[in-house]
Order: sequence, then structure tokens, then C-alpha cells
Amino acid sequence: MSAQVSIAKATDQATARAALIKLLFFAAALAVLPIASFFLSSKYIWAGNANYAAITAICVANIVLVAYIVLSVLEDRQSLAGADERREIELKKDR
Repeated sequence: MSAQVSIAKATDQATARAALIKLLFFAAALAVLPIASFFLSSKYIWAGNANYAAITAICVANIVLVAYIVLSVLEDRQSLAGADERREIELKKDR
């Protein structure tokens, strides 16, 4: 029984670590990408037009946020599917 508990704890820690790494990656992307896209698009794409460069930066920020939400939802679905599989295995063991 204690082996099952230690495996569950290790799985929970790995999941928490992966979620933290994903959060840090997207936080860094949200800090860097919109600012970089503003200056790069202002200089190279829009020829100094700050309004269009700001719209580009807003679009990039929204893309980063939507990507984070989509990956979080997909990860949640996978964890729910894994929990269902573990529950079915436990039910089969009990029989």
C-alpha cells in the first residue's frame, strides 16, 4: 500500500513541476514576445507606424494567452483520462 502512495506522490510532484515549468515559459513569452513584436514590426513591417505595431503586439499577446489556455485544457483532459484508466484498473483488481 505504501508503494502505491509513494508512486502517487511522485506522479503528483511531476505533474506540479510540469505545470510550473509551463507557466514560467508562458509568463516569459508573454513578457518578451509582445514587446519584441512591437519594436520589430514597427521598424521592419509598418515603417514606424506605432498604431499598427501596437495592434501587432496585442495580437501576439492574445495568441500567447490562447495557446496557454488550449494547452492547459488539453493537459486537463489527459489527466482526467489517466484518472479514469487508473480507476478502471483498481476496479478490476478488486474483483
